[in-house]
Amino acid sequence: MFQKYEGVPLHVQVADFARDKIYSREWGVNEPIPSEHELMDMLHLSRGTVQKGIRALVDEGLLVQQRGRGTFVVKPVVTNPSGNRLLSFAESMKARGVEYTTKVVAKRTEPAKEACAHALGIDKGDRYFYLARLRSVQGKPVMLIESHLNLQQVPGIDKIDFEHQPLFAAVEQSTGHSIGRSDQVYCACVAGKMRGHWLECDEKAPVLNTEQWVTLDNGHVFEWDLVWMPANRCQISVRTNRMH
Repeated sequence: MFQKYEGVPLHVQVADFARDKIYSREWGVNEPIPSEHELMDMLHLSRGTVQKGIRALVDEGLLVQQRGRGTFVVKPVVTNPSGNRLLSFAESMKARGVEYTTKVVAKRTEPAKEACAHALGIDKGDRYFYLARLRSVQGKPVMLIESHLNLQQVPGIDKIDFEHQPLFAAVEQSTGHSIGRSDQVYCACVAGKMRGHWLECDEKAPVLNTEQWVTLDNGHVFEWDLVWMPANRCQISVRTNRMH
């Protein structure tokens, strides 16, 4: 839903609206976004304002305009695995002796839209659990994790206190299954208004976005994540072995 904010230029709000549609995968890769006239009707804004907002996302590299065809969501060009051992953030920080805090900033059960249903292997309209957690180290937010959890695979997961219990541990305890594997895709983005607020960074600040699908040892996907990390507060270390 588009909500106007006082003191924020309308074209900036259009850009943030469109950016969130892309980040949430409601506007799919290589698919055309709504036309200028459709956006004008949807947002009740002038053509010039819509054009300026969309142009900002073209400049960011999120959209591409093709003459005579429309405007399309750009497909990321880099896919890079982070290694062969799957650790949660909590497990990784504990192994390194780093203290951190977790704050749940949003949680709700809701019907799955098409992108979420596809990611979790459920039907559109099936209910899932949305959980947004903010991880901080030394008082600074370093990671925002938006988890979409398959309630068919992990029933009751919405009752857990995730400010005090790690997700992976809760899943393994409640299901009796081990975490199997994680598939990840990385891309660089800008934070946007909402995520910038949570991460305490400028809405135009660069962030690393990790899209992740986590599977139980029975082969079923139980979690689809969108993870956001401010570029100036984190780095990813990767070790790989050459196959002989």
